Amino acid sequence: MRPISILQFALASLAAVMVGCGPAGEPSDSATNGKDTPKLSVGLVFDSGGRGDKSFNDSAWAGLERAINELGIEHRVVESKSEKDYDQNLAAMADQGCDLVFAVGLGMESALKKVAATYPKTKFAIVDGLVEADNVRSLRFKEEEGSFLAGYLAALMSESGRLGFVGGKEIPLIKKFHAGFVAGAKTARPDVVVLPEKYTGSWDNTDTGKLAAKALFADGADVVYHAAGKAGLGVFAAAEEAMKYAIGVDSDQDYLAPGVVLTSMVKRVDESVFQTVKDVLDGKFESGVKVYDLASGGVGLSEMKHTKDQVGAERLAKVEEVSAKIKSGEISVPSTPEKLAEFLQKSG
Repeated sequence: MRPISILQFALASLAAVMVGCGPAGEPSDSATNGKDTPKLSVGLVFDSGGRGDKSFNDSAWAGLERAINELGIEHRVVESKSEKDYDQNLAAMADQGCDLVFAVGLGMESALKKVAATYPKTKFAIVDGLVEADNVRSLRFKEEEGSFLAGYLAALMSESGRLGFVGGKEIPLIKKFHAGFVAGAKTARPDVVVLPEKYTGSWDNTDTGKLAAKALFADGADVVYHAAGKAGLGVFAAAEEAMKYAIGVDSDQDYLAPGVVLTSMVKRVDESVFQTVKDVLDGKFESGVKVYDLASGGVGLSEMKHTKDQVGAERLAKVEEVSAKIKSGEISVPSTPEKLAEFLQKSG
């Protein structure tokens, strides 16, 4: 497997992803898609990971971009330089007249709780977080269900019988990805070994992502799944060098290393952002928790355009079969280390 220019470009461009965004605390204005009277003003605040990850944050932007193009909204975007910026960036969006403000990332929970209370007439939505307020919608995903399919396929494809996982920060959200991945792998092949997981400690350090994956490949893994944001680009680079498989996350990352990225666990952050904007426009915005799961198409595997032939019809059919069992409730996928232990005990 030879290195490809797309991945090299992605790695090289991480420092230059601020296109269209002002510095922290100074959101950028954008055109209103040619409409003199925009229907809605929408703000979007990224966490310190920012755009350019080809994954989670870029998926959120894709959803907003679709709303700009299809719904003619006015928009403002800001990237936070650090966690200290969250409060002021969210408040700035409300101060500057945004009708709806997105907080992209679990880390903004505390900041949004304060800001939402201060601006009760502004509608907010948080991706991955949980904030209980009359003017906040929490957009949540069953990442464990999509990760189950990723682990199931990884086990079917593995020749060494050893798999790896690279996470960003060791937090409950990422534990959901890991729990589902292990459960899926063990369901496909009870004898498969999932090596102790590695964590990069951040979402944007591609070097630590690469080092973590290299260690797993050196320990015999031939498929490594990442849930590490931009750091996952380093996992792909390590997989290319080792001539092994990697599994992408959040967005369809298969194109970043065709034939190297086995599949991607796609999390439809883009759809959740677009639908929330549309709900506000249609007068259907409701606060509370909105969950996106496998049955609703909120999570799932990529189309595997570059690896479908290697996977083969028989393995794809098995993945579809187990997917149907999750959708029907026949398989309940664990979302925590404790539930994973119970799952493995019952299955084993």
